[in-house]
Amino acid sequence: MTEPDRDQPPVSLLFLVPNMITLMGMSFGLTAIRFTLEGRFGTAVFLLLLAALVDGLDGLMARRLGAESALGAQLDSLSDFLCFGVAPAILIYQMHLGAGGLGWIFALVFASACCLRLARFNVMSGQADENDGPKRHFVGVPAPAGAMLGLLPVFLSLGDVFEAGSAPVLVSLWMAFVAVLMISKLKTLSPKGVKVPRKLVAVIFFAVVIAIGLSFSRPWYLLVALDVAYLATVCLALLRARGRLFG
Repeated sequence: MTEPDRDQPPVSLLFLVPNMITLMGMSFGLTAIRFTLEGRFGTAVFLLLLAALVDGLDGLMARRLGAESALGAQLDSLSDFLCFGVAPAILIYQMHLGAGGLGWIFALVFASACCLRLARFNVMSGQADENDGPKRHFVGVPAPAGAMLGLLPVFLSLGDVFEAGSAPVLVSLWMAFVAVLMISKLKTLSPKGVKVPRKLVAVIFFAVVIAIGLSFSRPWYLLVALDVAYLATVCLALLRARGRLFG
């Protein structure tokens, strides 16, 4: 241990919690890859869903505890690339594209798009204008949402709607489409920009209860429905953008 290290005060355990949560999410992503290679695709999807949940939790905890740091931001970005770029690409490839040589190219395109999207997010965060205020939209489809959209063929197959490996070209094109959405400059939905009319509050509560019930009885159909609902918001944003996506 060097002399400067001895002079530094000890760190509160609470300040380590956000980074510990991030590493937990990264572990979920790595373990999802393991189960994918073992052919346990349902378990792999479940772990990626846990990683997405953890991804939203670590930032929230960092802000609540006042433990935000440059190290935490970079660690979060690297974990996101693994969980929402690499792991979904491998899962989709193993389940739908493994029979064709060109399928791996689209898996690489998907993972690369996720990497580029995260790198741009880091640069934009560093250059953010203090007068901009809270962001009411995302630029491009966020990495977790992109991963869930990319996994749509997997959800359909696990729900016995779509046979695994039956349409590799269609799945490859879908991955390319989602990759384009991630690196585009499309203004997509952000939770901070969602306003719920008071008369719909009860409807939202009942929808959550129904979703919880479906998560135990028809989980794959629920995930497909959520993907379709989010895709509808993306299509609406595409109509509003009118070609101004890559300027």
